[in-house]
Amino acid sequence: MPTTLSASNLPGLDLVHRGKVRDVYALDADTLLLVATDRLSAFDVVLPDPIPGKGEMLTQMSNFWFALTAEVMPNHLTGRAVADVLPAGVDASTYLRRSVVARRLKPVPIEAIARGYLIGSGWKDYKATGSLCGIALPEGLRQAERLPEPIFTPSTKAAVGDHDENIGFDTVVAKIGGDLAERVRDATLRIYRHAAAYAAERGILIADTKFEFGTDPEGRLYVMDEMLTPDSSRFWPAEQYAVGTSPPSYDKQFVRDYLETLDWNKTAPGPHVPANVIEATAAKYAEALQRLAGITLD
Repeated sequence: MPTTLSASNLPGLDLVHRGKVRDVYALDADTLLLVATDRLSAFDVVLPDPIPGKGEMLTQMSNFWFALTAEVMPNHLTGRAVADVLPAGVDASTYLRRSVVARRLKPVPIEAIARGYLIGSGWKDYKATGSLCGIALPEGLRQAERLPEPIFTPSTKAAVGDHDENIGFDTVVAKIGGDLAERVRDATLRIYRHAAAYAAERGILIADTKFEFGTDPEGRLYVMDEMLTPDSSRFWPAEQYAVGTSPPSYDKQFVRDYLETLDWNKTAPGPHVPANVIEATAAKYAEALQRLAGITLD
C-alpha cells in the first residue's frame, strides 16, 4: 500500500514553508528539501482528507518531466540524494519517493499558465469577455476547443486559502519587469509545446498547465516546485475528447466536479471527500503516471 502523509515531521530541519501540498525545509543557504504530502487542494482550499500516495505520484511525475525537459529549460533539482539529508531516526521509506533536494531560488511571484484548450476559468472568462488575460480570441469558440496557438495566461500566486486571479501580461510586466516577464512567457510556452507533443503521442491531451519559476543570484531562470502533474495540469484522454463538453480527465477535476455538487462557498474549511471519490482520484493519478511516464508505484 502507498504511504499516506498529511503533514511531514522532520526534527532538526528548519521548516520554512507549509504550502497547499508541499512542505519546504531549509538544508543550507543554497538548498531546500521539498516534501510532497498527500494533501489535496481544490478551489485553493486544502481539503481535510488526503489522497493516499498522491505525494509520491506527484514527485515521480515531476521528476520524469524535469528530466524530459532539461534541455528545454533548466530546473531546480540538484541531483543530491534525499536519503543523505534526512534526519537520523526518520523512516526514510515515508520520504524517499515524495521528496527532492532542490536549489534555493527566488520565486517569481506569479503562476505561469499555458493553455492549449479553452476550459475552466479560461472558458468562463471567454464567455464573459471574448478574451482571456487580455488576449483577444476568435469568436464562436466552444468549451474545450483547441486554441489556434497555445497562449500564456498568468495568474496571481495566492496564499493558502486565497484564490488565484487571472491577470494580463501588462500586470506581469509591472510586477516583475519586462525582461523577466518575457523570459517566463517564452519558457512557459516552450515547455508546454514540448510536453504536449510528447503526451499526444501517448494518447493524452494536456489542456493547460501551471508552472512556477525562480531565479538564482545571477538572474538565471529555472522551472521549479512541480511540473506537469495532475495537480497542476488538465490531462484528457484523447479517445474521450469532445468539443462542447468538459472532457473526463486524469487530474483533480474529478474532485472539483464532486465539490460543485455541494452547497459550499469554496472557502475554508473545505468539506470532507467520500472514500469512493478519494479512491477514484488516486486511481486517476496512478493511470496518468503510468500512461505518461511508464511508472507504476506499489
